[in-house]
Amino acid sequence: MITIDALRAYGANVDEGIARCAGKEELYLKLVGRIPDDKGFGALRDAVESGNLDAAFEYAHGLKGVLANLSLTPMLEPVSRITESLRAKEDRDYSADLNEMAEAKVKFDELFT
Repeated sequence: MITIDALRAYGANVDEGIARCAGKEELYLKLVGRIPDDKGFGALRDAVESGNLDAAFEYAHGLKGVLANLSLTPMLEPVSRITESLRAKEDRDYSADLNEMAEAKVKFDELFT
């Protein structure tokens, strides 16, 4: 089971995330617990790699909102960069940011094992 201390050690700003959940730690942990199964991470990578930057923006924007509300900073930072580049319709190499996102996601998922 995920703990507040584990999330802090991961780099999440749990106090900010809990505040966004009306101060309800249980709700925050419930929402955080949904992230490992979120298909948006893979869909974002697939959309970028296939060159569908419009779809990629939609996935990135959705992930950015969820990660920002939960203050999961290690994943939020690369997703935010991807989102803003896609918003600007930048046709660039996204691999470094996608890899950083994936590494942060793997570390996050390890908190649940």
